[in-house]
Amino acid sequence: MKNKVAVVTGANRGIGFAVVKSLCKKFQGDVILTARNENRGKNAVEQLKELNVNPIFYQLDVTDAESIYRLKEFLLKEYGGLDILVNNAAIAYRISSEIPDADQAEKTIRVNLFGTLCVCKTLFPILRPHARVVNVSSSAGMLHNIPNEKIQETLLSPKLTEQKLCDIMKEFLKDSKAGLKQEKGWASTNYEMSKIGVTALTFLQQKQFEKDSREDLVVNAVHPGYVSTDMTNRKGIRNTEQDGI
Repeated sequence: MKNKVAVVTGANRGIGFAVVKSLCKKFQGDVILTARNENRGKNAVEQLKELNVNPIFYQLDVTDAESIYRLKEFLLKEYGGLDILVNNAAIAYRISSEIPDADQAEKTIRVNLFGTLCVCKTLFPILRPHARVVNVSSSAGMLHNIPNEKIQETLLSPKLTEQKLCDIMKEFLKDSKAGLKQEKGWASTNYEMSKIGVTALTFLQQKQFEKDSREDLVVNAVHPGYVSTDMTNRKGIRNTEQDGI
């Protein structure tokens, strides 16, 4: 019988790195540390091996469908399926960034939401019964963070679909390019909008799992707290070791 396996995206540092470390100690199976940059990913694995835990590195770019497909084929060949998926890969621009806001919005949504969605659509078919999926969201991803009540209602509607969610995010990007985000009542930051999308997506995915023939598939969105990582410019009030992060 092949080993169980867990995959963590964007795991060469920060919360993803800590999740891999924790899973290596608690999970009865192999843990795959993925990262877009191969050297950084391999260096992260070496750091963890010095702590007497032994993850396996696999290169993954969540914005590259071919890269995700290669991971799927690897998992099928080596394990015959997937047991745990932690969608952690994400980006956040610093306030001081001089990159135009519309460009920041496009990349943030592409990585944080559409990248996560692409990983899920590719890997969900190989989830085994009793599999667990964790989408790393944020308190910023609470749906009420959108001032526009009509958009809120749409995201909360039981009739929401993945296509409608994607259409909403494309509308946000269109308004970003036109400089109309505040006027149209979108969330105050691009990061917030991306995590609102992740939260809404998670609700949709659980509804789909409840109709799935595979037993006991569960997906959750989590808010890890304001953690001191590179993404928060080391201003977080919690560290990655707290509460099992």
